[in-house]
Amino acid sequence: MTAPRRPGLLTDLGAAALALVLVGIAGWLGMWQYDAWQASREAEARDLSALTPVPLTDVMGNDDPFPAPDLGRPVEVDGEWLDGGFWVADRAHEGEAGYWAVAPLLVGDAAVLVVRGWAPEPDDALLAATGTADVTGWLQAPEGSLVTDDDPSDDVFPEIRVADAVQRVDVDLYSAYLVSQEPAQGLQAAALDALPSPSRFTGVRNLLYAFEWWVFGAFAAFIWWRWRRDATAPELPSPSAG
Repeated sequence: MTAPRRPGLLTDLGAAALALVLVGIAGWLGMWQYDAWQASREAEARDLSALTPVPLTDVMGNDDPFPAPDLGRPVEVDGEWLDGGFWVADRAHEGEAGYWAVAPLLVGDAAVLVVRGWAPEPDDALLAATGTADVTGWLQAPEGSLVTDDDPSDDVFPEIRVADAVQRVDVDLYSAYLVSQEPAQGLQAAALDALPSPSRFTGVRNLLYAFEWWVFGAFAAFIWWRWRRDATAPELPSPSAG
């Protein structure tokens, strides 16, 4: 068996330098994509509830889908109360079970559902809302866990669903509702239940790209190691001619 073959010094150093450069670039690009993934999640999860209120029409139109990045944003609306209010069951307030009082507020050509406050029991007198109003409330997405309504004929709903509420009014409804910051007379302030939380799929493409770059860096390091091992392996003696 002969001594191991050695690549030339420049070849050896060049291969090592190239491997380091490729691994470094792949690692840096992987971290860049990972940071982009984290930034996407932080942007989606930001708490907007303390911002200065803006007009609802600046955030969405009555035909627009719910703007997910604006969940929890305070908005201002002024309009006229419509008939068609209802209660929403199973809404806690300071540990006590109760109900939300919800009424549609006509804003231009459409109406937006407004949670006017909380009560321990449904009360027709508290549900009634008439006249005009200026409302400042937190923007919330309609609910839709498909909870069954045990009695569709009454004024108590299990959730705030636009598809259910639109049957009670003669105008279109916004694909959102507001939780009023100031409760109506006789009601207590409703708790802001929904604040943004990042979806597990938020920025997932960036996360996958990060793993791809790290795998590429590991592959580059493996190729260098394999080349170095083969380049320094002992030469086998040539078979003698017969």
